[in-house]
Amino acid sequence: MPEFQTRHVYGLRRLASPLLCIRVYPCSSVVPIGFPARWRHLIHTRVERTRRAVHPFSTHPAETVSALGERRLIEAISRWLGDTSPRTPFGIGDDCAVLPVIPGRALLTVDPVIYGEHFDDAVPPRAAGEKLFKRNLSDIAAMGGRPVAAVVALAFDSRLKTRWLADFYRGLAAVSRRYRVPIVGGDIARQREGVVATLTLLGRTAGPRVVTRTGARRGDVIYVTGRLGGSLVGHHWKFTPRLDEGAWLARQRAVQSMMDVSDGLAKDLLALAPPGTVPALEAGAVPVSAAARLTARTSGRTALDHALSDGEDYELAFAVASGAELASFEARWKRTFPSVPLSRIGRFLAPGEARSAGALDLSSYHGFEHLVRPDRVTGARRRRSP
Repeated sequence: MPEFQTRHVYGLRRLASPLLCIRVYPCSSVVPIGFPARWRHLIHTRVERTRRAVHPFSTHPAETVSALGERRLIEAISRWLGDTSPRTPFGIGDDCAVLPVIPGRALLTVDPVIYGEHFDDAVPPRAAGEKLFKRNLSDIAAMGGRPVAAVVALAFDSRLKTRWLADFYRGLAAVSRRYRVPIVGGDIARQREGVVATLTLLGRTAGPRVVTRTGARRGDVIYVTGRLGGSLVGHHWKFTPRLDEGAWLARQRAVQSMMDVSDGLAKDLLALAPPGTVPALEAGAVPVSAAARLTARTSGRTALDHALSDGEDYELAFAVASGAELASFEARWKRTFPSVPLSRIGRFLAPGEARSAGALDLSSYHGFEHLVRPDRVTGARRRRSP
């Protein structure tokens, strides 16, 4: 019977503690006597996820996409997507999809998910497909827009399991239905190893304004939606894109700039900062998630560090004009989105400008760096397992 070290049950070496030296069996629901009660539910959850882990590849050709061939695979993809993909020439089956002219201004974004980087065996294939779609939706939300249509391109090893790929596309289809965004085409290609899936999403402006990352001024107030720091325990694929919130914010004249938090708030806020300013945050105002606090108990890092550095929160960070009626703005938010927290966390100030005693030094925190080795960057993205 296979057995897993506790750190493997958690799915993250960072969560492993030298004090947790027990072994947990996938078929067991027994937690040793004396084990801290606060960890029991987490262990059962991780064990169950480990049991359900699905490796994408097989050494048995009959189980893989190579047994289908290109034509039959494309036919299968059409079945897996079902009614989310219109018939040719408006969907799969032609050289291009045909779309009506979009009123207003068009938005276009592209993002991938890569096996071993954005997900691993512990993330179900359906969830990996959902993540691909949702992280692109988050980009549209950050511009205050609405999604229109998507195309999906996959490159994979020919040993990829057909069953795994079917569930991946069903995840895409589930998000397509949920947000009423058709998948109108795509591409498949073979590569030597791994899986790379890329989704390109077409959107439109939801109103007369497009909110970009630029536009904030010195003294403007910094806000963030939701709570931060849960990606290491699965939020990186369980999140909800803030489409309604983004469209609402774009209609508020006081909102100067906006973006989604994908690489960590400490890094992403630098993209919102006006020239000659720095983000001055209040430590106690940062909305730290319960998951970040739980992770901090064994990671050797503070919960605040997780909230600022881990990234893949997919919340919205934005700047509001310094002269705005903040109390009125916050009250209107609460009436419109009562279940989504909104936190006023600081201002954009000049480097030498006076700050409060609780101001953070963001230079001590680092978000995810895409082109740097993970073991050389604090807060590097090591969260592909739930």
